[in-house]
Amino acid sequence: MVAAAVHPWWSHLRRWMQHMGPIIAAAISLLCLWEVITSGFRLLPLPYFPSPAGVLQSLLNDRALLFDSTWHSLILLLSGYALGVAVALVTGICIGWFAFARYWGMPLLKVVGPIPATAWIPLAMVISPFAMFSAVGLIALAVWFPVTMLTASGISNTRASYLDVARTLGAGPAYLIFRVAIPAAMPNIFIGLFMGLGASFLTLVVAETVGVKSGLGWYVAWAQGWAEYGKVFAALAIMAVFFSTIMTLLFKVRDRVLVWQKGVIKW
Repeated sequence: MVAAAVHPWWSHLRRWMQHMGPIIAAAISLLCLWEVITSGFRLLPLPYFPSPAGVLQSLLNDRALLFDSTWHSLILLLSGYALGVAVALVTGICIGWFAFARYWGMPLLKVVGPIPATAWIPLAMVISPFAMFSAVGLIALAVWFPVTMLTASGISNTRASYLDVARTLGAGPAYLIFRVAIPAAMPNIFIGLFMGLGASFLTLVVAETVGVKSGLGWYVAWAQGWAEYGKVFAALAIMAVFFSTIMTLLFKVRDRVLVWQKGVIKW
């Protein structure tokens, strides 16, 4: 209602409302339908399906603990994701460029990579005495496989014409890797980064339920244990906003780095 009152004098807001109006209307309609089904006709059993008002009340009542859990999840996610990306870029570039690394690295990828990172939880809890380190390692492992595989694919499929022109102009091995092959592989690398981010979300929630004593995954398991399903839905709503924001930021980085693709490939 505030946006509707202000938009005639704010051109940027007016364009945003014209684009987002149907989505906002659909979201409001779904909330109304949710309220009618739960609080109105009580078609869904309580306390498993609270109303939107109940979820909002839980969100307000537990805001301090939810903020602390969100902060811990953010630290854990960024630590594991950064570690996994750093290792994956090194291994992916080596496998994609050097025949020796490809000979030994590809079998390792084919054997270890398809195993879900969550399957390593029992072993990780035995190896590391600290649950935090185990969770970071599991998230890094979940990120490592897709980023390594797509980085190696992008590097190895660099157009031979690009390399031939660079060699003709006197480029050395380091120049060919960092100024030709890696920029050419950036579209593949970003696909791997997005896939790794999705895998890290899943691993984060699972890892927090088995050892870490903080975070959104831990909060959901704790609230479910006390049958506080309003708090469960509140945490799920925060997860949706939390993960969507991080994904949007990665899209912004992708758009900035791959600005040279605009108009060539439809984003």
